[in-house]
Amino acid sequence: MTRVPTSEEITRHHDPDPAENPWVNGPPPPETVSIVAYDSEWPHRYQAAASEIRAALGSAVVDLQHVGSTSVEGLAAKDVIDIDLTVADPREEELYLPSLTRIGYVLTVREPSWHEHRCLRLDEPRVNLHVFGPECPEVIRHRMFRDWLRAHPEERARYEDAKRAAVPGGGRVMDYNARKQETIRAIYDRLFRAAGML
Repeated sequence: MTRVPTSEEITRHHDPDPAENPWVNGPPPPETVSIVAYDSEWPHRYQAAASEIRAALGSAVVDLQHVGSTSVEGLAAKDVIDIDLTVADPREEELYLPSLTRIGYVLTVREPSWHEHRCLRLDEPRVNLHVFGPECPEVIRHRMFRDWLRAHPEERARYEDAKRAAVPGGGRVMDYNARKQETIRAIYDRLFRAAGML
């Protein structure tokens, strides 16, 4: 039986081990982060990607969720669909990786210290596929963050402002993510308090 993460596990901000090298094929080159207006095609792109993933993996899919900024109507974002894929055990890559590779996904990140997270990239159309296990609190956090932004326009605007402010400075996407982390964590704290979890 799958263990449900505790409130303490869900509300704690987990960080990967800084000594861990997550890059499967070396770090990506710096790229310009571009924020674009919300695109009504994003949900359709998710549905198309999700259908292809489900067809490729069959019963190996425990859950599939559209997460990240493209899942929030009205929110400007990078033109990349983020998907959380839950499998029985991310460490058992042989049960999902070959099938995903066959449909164009490339494993780019492996983070054993951060919930055994794997990230696969599809270049066309751009998708980041995040692989987690069924007891992972991060999957719950992603859904809660998405649903909170959908329901609170003022938080959505605050997050969009932080995203746009994080673009100057260049570097890799991880650098951009770090520059908006303070705002993200403040939003998480407010939503957790509203849910009675803090």
